[in-house]
Amino acid sequence: MSNLFKLFDVSGSALSAQSVRLNAVASNMANAQVVSGSPEQAYRAKHPVFASVLQGVGPNATATPVQVVGVMESQAEARAEYAPNHPLADEQGYVYKPNVNVVEEMANMISASRSYQNNVEVMNTTKQLLLRTLQLGQQ
Repeated sequence: MSNLFKLFDVSGSALSAQSVRLNAVASNMANAQVVSGSPEQAYRAKHPVFASVLQGVGPNATATPVQVVGVMESQAEARAEYAPNHPLADEQGYVYKPNVNVVEEMANMISASRSYQNNVEVMNTTKQLLLRTLQLGQQ
């Protein structure tokens, strides 16, 4: 029975982690077209880093909650675009766009959304199992 309660901890932490991931994707997509006057000032894509460590070995191993250990910034170069008439253009006529790949971000958003939905289903199924277990004692 206590293992079922652990599922709530693990699924709840996974929901929180996927929420952080969805927020990072939203931030990346919102800033995907923002231009700046230098590569150093250009927005850099952000990606959360997750960690979870199993406790024990073999069939006695138990799952632990997911942790967001940090948010890493992409080290890919900003994209230079020639736009000499843009007010932010540098001396060579270039503006710099973020290193955000919108297609990858859409895939991340779909993946995070599905992971979130799956964890909600795990929690709902666990709740139903607990309720049925309690009903067994009433009969």
